[in-house]
Amino acid sequence: MLMTEERPKAIRTLRGWAISVLQEAGAIHECEEHGWAKDRADPHARERAVDLARRDPAPGVSPDDAVAEVREVLDSIGDTCPECQ
Repeated sequence: MLMTEERPKAIRTLRGWAISVLQEAGAIHECEEHGWAKDRADPHARERAVDLARRDPAPGVSPDDAVAEVREVLDSIGDTCPECQ
């Protein structure tokens, strides 16, 4: 029987990578109804995301640049869905 390994999704941009790190750390989540990213406002999750970015930056990106991108993306995401209002 042929077995295949499931590959992780290809992330095409640094912003996409940062969003996946923030989701993995639990710092952001999607609006259940519209799919917009929302900030969980959890300082521990934010720090986990920064630590993840520092320890395992995106390919070809320095740890400092990876952390900066995670923080920039997090600063651009609000805690409410723009369509729910």
